[in-house]
Amino acid sequence: MALTKSPDIHVEKSGKKDNNPGSSSGKRRSFFSLIIWAVSLSRAYKKWVIIILIAMLFETIMSIATPWPLKVIIDNVVEHRPLPKWLSWMDFIFHNESVVGLAAVAAIAFVLIAIIGAIASYLDNYYNENVAQHVANDLRRQIYHHLQRLSLAYYDTHQTGKLLSTITSDVSTIQDFASSTLLSILVDALTIFGMLILMFFLNPGFTLIALAVTPFLLLFVARFKKAMKKATREVRNDQSNMFTVLQQGLESMRSVNAFGRQDFEEDRLKKVSEETVNAALKARRVKSALSPIVTIIVSVCIALVLWLGADLVLSKAMTVGVLTVFVWYMNKFFSPVQDLAKLTSTVAQASVALERIQAILDTDSIIPQKIDAKDPGKLKGDIVFENISFAYNADLEVLHNINLKIACGQRIGVCGPTGCGKSTIVSLIARFYDPTAGSVLIDGTDIKEFKLDELRGQIGFVLQDTALFYGTIRENIAYGRPNATEQEIIEAAKLANAFEFISKMPNGFDTFVGERGVTLSGGQKQRLGIARAVVRNSPILILDEPTAALDTESEKVVMEALENLMIGRTVITIAHRLSTIRDADKIIVLNAGSVVEEGTHEELMAKGEIYADLYNVQSWAEHVPHKNVPVVIESIKEAT
Repeated sequence: MALTKSPDIHVEKSGKKDNNPGSSSGKRRSFFSLIIWAVSLSRAYKKWVIIILIAMLFETIMSIATPWPLKVIIDNVVEHRPLPKWLSWMDFIFHNESVVGLAAVAAIAFVLIAIIGAIASYLDNYYNENVAQHVANDLRRQIYHHLQRLSLAYYDTHQTGKLLSTITSDVSTIQDFASSTLLSILVDALTIFGMLILMFFLNPGFTLIALAVTPFLLLFVARFKKAMKKATREVRNDQSNMFTVLQQGLESMRSVNAFGRQDFEEDRLKKVSEETVNAALKARRVKSALSPIVTIIVSVCIALVLWLGADLVLSKAMTVGVLTVFVWYMNKFFSPVQDLAKLTSTVAQASVALERIQAILDTDSIIPQKIDAKDPGKLKGDIVFENISFAYNADLEVLHNINLKIACGQRIGVCGPTGCGKSTIVSLIARFYDPTAGSVLIDGTDIKEFKLDELRGQIGFVLQDTALFYGTIRENIAYGRPNATEQEIIEAAKLANAFEFISKMPNGFDTFVGERGVTLSGGQKQRLGIARAVVRNSPILILDEPTAALDTESEKVVMEALENLMIGRTVITIAHRLSTIRDADKIIVLNAGSVVEEGTHEELMAKGEIYADLYNVQSWAEHVPHKNVPVVIESIKEAT
C-alpha cells in the first residue's frame, strides 16, 4: 500500500483540536466504517485479496455442503428412501442394489468436502495474514511518516509514550482484526447467505423462526457492544498511561538512581498498572456476561426447532436427514451472532485503535509547504526578521515585533534572561515553528517560499545536549549527510577536535555508542555534534548554548572546535555564558520577548544596561569564593 502523501499545503490548527491519541474525544468509529477502512487499506494487495475471496467462496460452499453426506446416510442408506432428483444419477451407478456403495460414496464425499475446505481455509488464512502483516507495516510507516512532518508544537502537547503506544499496540490490534476477526465475519456472512437459501428450500416455517429471533439478538449484542467499546477505550487509555510511565522511567534511569527515586517510580507504575487491571477486568465482566446469554437464547431457538421437527418426523412430514441438516444449519446460522458476541471485545479494541490512529493522521498541525515551493540552492546566509511575533498559544506571546538584520558571514550572539525567547528565534529560522506575524527572510526571500527539507539542509545545529543515536561513531557523525565519504568524516572529526579520542576507542570510528550517547562524556558528545555539523557543511550555523553543560577544560576544547566550524558561515549563538559571545560581531539582548539592546560587547558594556549587568555579575561569580554563591545568585536574579 502506498503511503498517503501529505498535502502540498496545510493549515496550522495546533491548539484548536485535541488530537491526543490517548484521548477519548476523537471521532467515534462504527463497526461498518471499521470494515470499510480495513478493506481500503488492503487495496494495494488486490491479487492476494482475490485469492482470499476465491478461497473464502470455496470454504463457504464446503461448509454448506458438510451435512449433506450425513443426510444421504440417514435417509437413503439407513431408511432406504429414494434419492432426490438432483442425486438420481447415483441410481444409475448402483441400481438401488448396493446401499453400502452409496454409503461409501457419501463417506468419500464427506472426506473430499473436508479436504477442499481445509485447503481453502489454509489459503484463506495464509494470504489473509500476509495482507494483514503488510497492512500493519504500511500503517506504521504512514503514522511515522505523518509524525515526522508535524510541527514541533504538536510534540509540545503530546506525550511520547502515548504516541509509541499507538504506533505499536494500536497497529497490532488492527493487524489482529484484519488477519482473524475480519476473516471470520466475512466467512460467516457468506455462509449465512448460502444457508438461508437452502433453509427456505428445506422448510420455510423453521427458517422464519430463525429470522424472527435474529433482529432481537443483534439488538441485544449491539447494546452490549457499546458498553464493551466504552470499557475497551478505558483499557487502551490506561495502557497508554502505563506505557508513558515506563518510557519516562527507563529514559531517565540515571536521574532516578541519582536521586534515589526508585520507590517513587515503582509507585507510579503500580498506580497506572492497577488502573489498567481494573479497566481490563471491567471489560472482561461485560464480555463474559454476553456470550453465555446469547448461547442460551440460541439454544432455546434450536430446541424449539427440534421439538417441532420431531413432531413432523413422527407424522412423516419430514425425514430425519432433513431435520438433521436443518438443525445443523440453524446452529451455523446463529454462529455469526455467537461469534459477534465472542468477538465484541476484539471489534471494540479495533474500533478504539482506529480512533487513536486516525486522531494522529487527522492532525493538521503540519508546517505548510507551498505547491510551487522552490529549492533555495546554496544560500549565502543573509537573515532578516521583519516585525516577527510568535505565540505558542493565544494566551502567551513569546516574541513581540522583532526586527533583526544578520549579514552573511556575521557572528551573532543572542542572550537574555531565561524564557525571553532566545531558542524560539532560532527555531523560526529553521521553520520548526512559523511566526504568528511577520516574516523571516534569507537572502531576501521569505523562507515560506522554500522547500522545507531543502531549507533545513542549509542550516547546521550544535545544541546544548547533542542527540546521539544507537550506532557507530561514523554513523552519528554522518547522520545529517549520510552520503559523506570516509575522508570527509575523518576531516570533520579532526576539525571538531574529536579524532584523538575516537582513535583511542576499541574500534575507532566503528565503535558503538550507547543509547543517547551515555557511554561518552559531555565534551566528547559535543565534539561529535560539531563534527556532524562540519560534515553537513551548511552556510548557516546555529549554536544553542553548546558549552553550557561543560566543565572549563571541556569547554576550552569545544570552543576551539567551534572556532574551526564557524569560519566562513553565518553563525547565531545562543549564550548562557556571556564570555562565549564576547567576540561576536553583534550581540542581541532579549527581554520579555523583545529586543532591548543590540551592539558589540564594547558598545553594550559602555551603555551599562542589562547586558553590562549580566556580564559583570557572571564575571564576579567566576572569582568569588564558593561560600558567596547564594549572594551571587540573588544578584543575578536582580539583574535579570
